Parts: sequence; structure tokens; C-alpha cells
Amino acid sequence: MTVRCPWAGPDPLYRRYHDAEWGVPVHDDRRFFEMLVLEGAQAGLAWITILRKRQGYRAAFDGFDPAVVAAYDRRRVAALLDDPAVVRNRRKIESAVGNARAFLRVQAEHGSFDRYVWRFVDGRPRQNRWRAMDEVPAETPESRSLSRDLKRRGFRFVGPVICYSFMQATGLVNDHLVGCFRRAALARQPVLTARRDVRPTRNDGFPRAYRETTSSTPTTTTAEQPSDHADRASPARR
Repeated sequence: MTVRCPWAGPDPLYRRYHDAEWGVPVHDDRRFFEMLVLEGAQAGLAWITILRKRQGYRAAFDGFDPAVVAAYDRRRVAALLDDPAVVRNRRKIESAVGNARAFLRVQAEHGSFDRYVWRFVDGRPRQNRWRAMDEVPAETPESRSLSRDLKRRGFRFVGPVICYSFMQATGLVNDHLVGCFRRAALARQPVLTARRDVRPTRNDGFPRAYRETTSSTPTTTTAEQPSDHADRASPARR
């Protein structure tokens, strides 16, 4: 019998996300931007809602290409507000556009977002050993530090709880419980270090910014108007 973190539950979509993505170290700038957009969109909502809208988001936000999203104008924002494939909340959509512009500034300064963000965990995933969901923190000193720095750079919907969920999702921390079959598998993975430059891959257009080292969308409209500080519990605390 396969033992998973309890938050994965019985939903097949949730389980696939838990088994194949959550906690896997990311070194791809476009994937980082995707998770920033999705984590911000999820504030105040259930994560399964965002997972069910994910393909719609990819289509609506041009495959999460930050350079394209950064160029969105008022007309494009208005079109997104009419698109049932995404969470139709003006502040969340406008923050995604603003965050794309801030994301490009980080890339320009550091060579890649990958190189920038991994500094907050000293370049390698934090391997935690939680045995129960109530042991998993909602935020950490690292997520608070990341949140402060992102806000300083003009990002929105990046409170410390959202940042910790982002860190869990992108593998900066391994928060699979000790009994979960994924924890040990991820802990055994080789460490990857970021390169300074972001280079597109030959086939899919996603940035290749790392090297190995030895060391069906429902139509819903949300009317909530969360603040820029809106946060929510990470998957491991659901």
C-alpha cells in the first residue's frame, strides 16, 4: 500500500500533483513564474480549485512566459476578467502582470530567478522530517525573508505563508511526511545548482538554468477582494 501525505486525499488530480510535482526541486524559471501566479491566485481559495483551472491558466497566460505577461495592457487584463478559465479577480490578475515585470527585473539582476530564489535555502533543499501534518509550519524564517525581499522588489500576493507554500511546491523544502513514499525519493535526488544565465531549451522554450553536480475547467467567478497580504495554509496543513 502506497502511503502519501494525508492532504493528497482521494482526488486523482490532487494525488498526481502530490506524487509528481509537489516538493520536486525546480530550476526552470518559467515553472517558478507559473507557481508564483498560481499560488497568488489561490489566496483565499482551495488549492484543488486552482489545480482544476491550471490548464486554463496556461492558455490564458501564454504558457506563463513572464516576458509576454509583463507586456499585458488594460485590454488584455479586461479580457482575462471575462475568462471563466481563470480566477476572475482584478487584483490577482493585475498582480500577475506586475509580478511578471518584477520577475524580469530579478532575472536581469541575477541572471535567472532560479539563481535568486535558491539563495534563501543556501542552494539546496531543506530536508525536513515531519511525522504529522500538525508539525508542518505555515511559515518559516526563510519564507518570511523571501516574502520581505519579493515585496521590496514590487511583487504582490507574496505573504510569508504563500511564500512557504511556494517553497514547498517548488522543492526548496521537502515537507513530505516521514511516512510518505515521496520523501525518501526526493531526499536521494542529486543536488542541482543554478547557472547565472537563462537559456531556452531547444524543444519547449522553457529556460534551462541548471546543471547537475555531484554534491475540464469549471466556470466560477470569485467576488472576493483579498488584500495584498492574503495568505492561506500550505497543502500540508489542509
